[in-house]
Amino acid sequence: MFKYFEPNRIFSITSKAPKYVLFLFVIVFSIGLTESLILSPEDYKQSHSVRIMYVHVPAAWISLGIFSVITFLSIIGYIFKIRNFFLISKSLAPSGLVFNIIALVTGSIWGKPTWGTWWAWDARITSMLILVLFYIMYLIAWRIYENDTKVFKITSIITILGIVNVPIIKYSVDWWNTLHQPASINILSKSSIHVSMLYPLLIMTAAFALFSLLIFLMKYNTELIKIKNKGLDRL
Repeated sequence: MFKYFEPNRIFSITSKAPKYVLFLFVIVFSIGLTESLILSPEDYKQSHSVRIMYVHVPAAWISLGIFSVITFLSIIGYIFKIRNFFLISKSLAPSGLVFNIIALVTGSIWGKPTWGTWWAWDARITSMLILVLFYIMYLIAWRIYENDTKVFKITSIITILGIVNVPIIKYSVDWWNTLHQPASINILSKSSIHVSMLYPLLIMTAAFALFSLLIFLMKYNTELIKIKNKGLDRL
């Protein structure tokens, strides 16, 4: 079964994928921008400032999703000693951090016309800021520790501690009295957001997911090249 984890075999697949992902991203992103900036209606209260939502919300979703995946892969990888899972997690983290920062910045821009301030120590904003710190600690750990066993353990601990913050981010608007409005999109019940805004939001989310996949593939391929240069025959 180890033949499936040979760097050459994996690289032969992942090295070809970025150009196809980039092509899909350009198409989906172009459609998303057209829908969100031109075709979607303005909000009756927030006017055109609501269009920041089409960047802010998908970025927040992607950052939360990536950290959840990193945590899952780190735990499974540590239990079953699967190094490739840690390599995937390491390659996912940069895009997760980027989208986390984008969510904070766009949230601040959106907050100025909506709340009258650039920053408020709102429960959701604060918990998203804490998530940035966990992303940074995770990436720094990979920089500091060279021993595989130690870095696998440290990064797993960081993700386990950090994943506790994810449900806090999700349910902070329900648990506390915050500036953020309650969730407008619900999977198990009817969503309050109109389809004219929901569709552009989902398209932009798909575009951001493709972009994060593109960043991941470039980073992952770089890691595979490093392994090949070290002369290792498998992960």
